[in-house]
Amino acid sequence: MSSRPYIPGSAQNLPSLVPPRRSLRTELRIWWREIDRTLLFLVILLMALGSAAVAAASPASARRLSSSATQLPDLYFYWLHLRWQALGLVALIGASLLPQERARRFAILMGAAMIAALLLVPFIGQEVNGARRWLRLGIIFQPSEFLKPAFAIVLAWILSWRARDPNLPVIPITGVIMGLVAALLMAQPNFGDTILFAGVWFLMVLLSGLPVQRIAALGGAGVALLTATYFLYDNARHRIDAFLGGGTAYDQVDLASRTLVAGGWTGSGLWLGLRKLSLPEAHTDYIFSVIGEEFGLLVCMLVILIYLAIVARVFIRLVGEDNLFTVLAAAGLTAQIGGQAFINILVNLQLFPSKGMTLPLISYGGSSTVAMCLTVGFLLAMTRRNPYLSREKFDWREALAGTGDVR
Repeated sequence: MSSRPYIPGSAQNLPSLVPPRRSLRTELRIWWREIDRTLLFLVILLMALGSAAVAAASPASARRLSSSATQLPDLYFYWLHLRWQALGLVALIGASLLPQERARRFAILMGAAMIAALLLVPFIGQEVNGARRWLRLGIIFQPSEFLKPAFAIVLAWILSWRARDPNLPVIPITGVIMGLVAALLMAQPNFGDTILFAGVWFLMVLLSGLPVQRIAALGGAGVALLTATYFLYDNARHRIDAFLGGGTAYDQVDLASRTLVAGGWTGSGLWLGLRKLSLPEAHTDYIFSVIGEEFGLLVCMLVILIYLAIVARVFIRLVGEDNLFTVLAAAGLTAQIGGQAFINILVNLQLFPSKGMTLPLISYGGSSTVAMCLTVGFLLAMTRRNPYLSREKFDWREALAGTGDVR
């Protein structure tokens, strides 16, 4: 019992206005109620398929990379992949637990750090297969992978300024950021990720309310830039020429497409595929072909349907969204996942030049696995909903009224 005397009107007699700190159990219960559990299930399903696919591809890559001095176990990459997936799940859950405002701030800081890291790559980066994309700062990581989720959120934040001040030059600002990222990526060289970043930027600019005449001008500028890139950028020209006219890159993509259909509709069975043994990077770039050979074209179709379901689920979730930043951030993050999957699958189908790009949430990789899980975590954070609150549909015309951009 307190020994302090009761003083009428004293602040010490008033209840505390500071809300009590919620326990971790309460936070997790709220998180589970508010996140999109359907989206989380689809992602977990993809990761489970990824574990099986890496188990199938690991012997081919382990034998290919073994030498007389070092013999790698057949499941070497599989066991490593499980560790990266465990770390990725921690990153996914941690990011999805963040309130939207805190997730935005974290993404801005991470984006700035990854830009700084990309500036260091040409000088102290590690070269692998002719590309300098990795940094060793205590651990080896690929800055461009972690820049992907940050890039989408930073662009969404800047583009959403127009809802408050229509006169802000947000599109030129994001264009400068896109130009800087493209220059740093092409210096590695990393033409595939440059295309992916540019596609995400273009989509988000369109969603922010770009006028029709500017869309046409921007599209024409994009075609002109790609044409100039072909003539001025050796990496792009070599990849396109190899895709069209033969060469080592063509042989790889051709082998991948033949491996993809070798198993027929139902596949040859786990560890029974033979064509995969000749595939370079079977556990990363060409894992979709390994899935086709060992598990069949039906499972390949299932993988494609899951990616489509993820994209559709996010856009259905955004139908009732009333915040422009949330719409743009979620759309950009989804475009990162769907766009990368689309490019990788087209390469394996011999419909696109080789890009050295992993299949999201399925391919083996340290940076790619953790960064993609972080992307999903941010996406879950952006689309969290209180199920007991009704939301009004976002009115684009009202938000952009007075900008002159509504046609």
